[in-house]
Amino acid sequence: MTDVIDTLAGLPPESELRAARPTAREYAQKSYEALFVSVREGLMPVGERLAVTCFVAGLHGDAPAMEHYARLLAESDAAGLSDAIAAAVAAGRTEGPYGAFPAGPLSAEDTPGMVFKADADALGARLAAAFEHAHMLVFHPRDAGRDAIVALTGAGWSATDIVTLSQMISFLSFQIRAGAGLRVLAAAS
Repeated sequence: MTDVIDTLAGLPPESELRAARPTAREYAQKSYEALFVSVREGLMPVGERLAVTCFVAGLHGDAPAMEHYARLLAESDAAGLSDAIAAAVAAGRTEGPYGAFPAGPLSAEDTPGMVFKADADALGARLAAAFEHAHMLVFHPRDAGRDAIVALTGAGWSATDIVTLSQMISFLSFQIRAGAGLRVLAAAS
């Protein structure tokens, strides 16, 4: 399988930019495969994972990631959600981070911001809750807490699904940033 971070960065297979860190490269690719490709009993369906991933890539506005994951979504059983995902991305785009710190000296840095509400009619209750959680982790990371978990469990998400969902969102953010950084390095060399 092609290395996805290299793909998102637009690096040719022979690029030396990541050659000095083969273990990091290997494990990043294995994480991608486990989170976005693997089909296992008890793991949330690939179509759901790709729907959330397309939404998160869209929130980040990273064209290579959006194209990569949209292609995978189009090949999945969730392909019919493309328009609903695009509408959710358009409704959820904002700047951040937002959120409130616990009372104390950092409270001076509290920043109110958009709270995203997904269209449950278009996405279904389960994906709508996942999109709201994803939006929170992308734009309101310091506000994520018990209420967010309760909302997910209320929409039918198991503890394993919630962990997988949160891992996907954070890994995708890393993957997008790594690809963007490598594009800058490739352009400079």
